[in-house]
Amino acid sequence: EVQMAESGGGSVQNGGSLRLSCKISGLTFETDMAWYRQTPQNKCEFVAIITVDGTTWYADSVKGRFTISLDNAKETLYLQMNNVKPEDANVYRCGAGYLEPMPPHCDALDSWGQGTRVAVSS
Repeated sequence: EVQMAESGGGSVQNGGSLRLSCKISGLTFETDMAWYRQTPQNKCEFVAIITVDGTTWYADSVKGRFTISLDNAKETLYLQMNNVKPEDANVYRCGAGYLEPMPPHCDALDSWGQGTRVAVSS
């Protein structure tokens, strides 16, 4: 059973930085990984994706500010968030699945975590 556990959320000042982590266990094969959040309409919004060959994709709203990375040795997925904006406040979840073409439909996720909350203060 694949388990994904996010951490690193919290309160960050407008313009500040935060790094989210996602510890992965039980994964026995390579798969695409992603960070996503919920829209006000309660739909998943992919923020960043990294594929098995290392290709990355970012939502336009975070391009140039967020960086996704995967440390295979530590079995941990990261999301470095820089120049955080108030509209970035949300619960961020990590997920895994076959996620191409990008961005995928929310149903493409096979596994996901419970999320970590990011709050932005002015």
